[in-house]
Amino acid sequence: MANLHTHFAGISSPNPFWLASAPPTDKAVNVIRAFEAGWGGVVWKTLGEAGPAVVNVNGPRYGGLMSPDRRLTGFNNIELITDRDLEVNLREIKEVKRAWPDRAVVVSLMVPCNEEAWKAILPRVEDTGCDGIELNFGCPHGMSERGMGAAVGQVPEYIQMVTAWCKQYSKLPVIVKLTPNITDIRLPARAAKAGGADAISLINTINSIMGVDPYSLSMVPSTGGKGSHGGYCGPAVKPIALNMVAEIARDPATAGLPISGIGGISTWRDAFDFIALGAGNVQVCTAAMVYGFKIVQEMIDGLSNYMDEMGFTSIEDFRGRAIPTVSDWKYLNLNHITKAVIDQDKCIECGRCHIACEDTSHQAIMATKDGQRHFEVKEEECVGCNLCTLVCPVPECITLRNLAPGEVDLRTGKTVSAEHLDWTMHPNNPARAA
Repeated sequence: MANLHTHFAGISSPNPFWLASAPPTDKAVNVIRAFEAGWGGVVWKTLGEAGPAVVNVNGPRYGGLMSPDRRLTGFNNIELITDRDLEVNLREIKEVKRAWPDRAVVVSLMVPCNEEAWKAILPRVEDTGCDGIELNFGCPHGMSERGMGAAVGQVPEYIQMVTAWCKQYSKLPVIVKLTPNITDIRLPARAAKAGGADAISLINTINSIMGVDPYSLSMVPSTGGKGSHGGYCGPAVKPIALNMVAEIARDPATAGLPISGIGGISTWRDAFDFIALGAGNVQVCTAAMVYGFKIVQEMIDGLSNYMDEMGFTSIEDFRGRAIPTVSDWKYLNLNHITKAVIDQDKCIECGRCHIACEDTSHQAIMATKDGQRHFEVKEEECVGCNLCTLVCPVPECITLRNLAPGEVDLRTGKTVSAEHLDWTMHPNNPARAA
């Protein structure tokens, strides 16, 4: 039977599903309800230094990108770190951890980028009995304008410096949360490791503007007629997050560094993707805000059932298994040939494949045959791009067939070779390897 218990960067939890630092983890009452629902851990909403509390806007803080059927695909927020007093948060963290010793309680932190500020807050956080700290180097709005958040996360030297301070002044595991608003995610990850980080988490939210009201002509959401770029998250960011997780997992300089995966996780399948690409656990926010805390029960059941089906007893059995399959384009086998195939028994003759291929691709699908409506792939034109498989509304109606070595590609007239040939050695490449 599958055991979902995880041991991430020295932090134990009964399952790999944590709530990310966000509104759902801002109060003890929320965290307790989350634990009662089954979450394995939480990252407490980001704390700031003692003194006057951070001030949030009193109005719309969220924006959404909706699909035609009103499903939330993208989520935007302009909320800042906790606006509750530091003393109240520290007291509640201590109470929750004492009441739930088997659950992971990690505290997110963001203070000014100077050594004394970090030296002052770290012992106070450690006194709560929490399991670790997460350094919020990702907030793209409000806090970055104050010299914190993404303003630190976009400078690898700052990441390394602050991480080293935290390792010096605290015994807790240090998780560094990275911003995606950067050209190469590997550079801040390397800096975090150089500073002594026990783990990293990613991605934080992406700079975004959700749209403009066509009648007021002001961006939305707005406060008093004006708005601000916010942080984008939700299902739409998952592919971006997976790419960044994979880049770090396969980078020789950071390989083996524990990763907490964040970004668009709504189902067990989403979590599986992150774990297969190297994440040791996952953090969820938007899905909980949209569907409630009990969504974790479906995630737990789904992942457990999958593991039982595959014969996996722990997530370590498949964690990172997909990393070797991630490559740079230049190493892809250009001798590998595929063709689309339409299952005529499943085809409902909607014509979407033909329209997509005819108008925007390779004109490789016929619309009529013998004067009758009929959709069939013309192999002599098909490049196997798989656009038709994506637009077809019938599952498994259109599939791809790999041509075996020795077969003739009707498009080129060439025999398919069993030899690997990638761009680094292709004769059309003027810089090809010998």
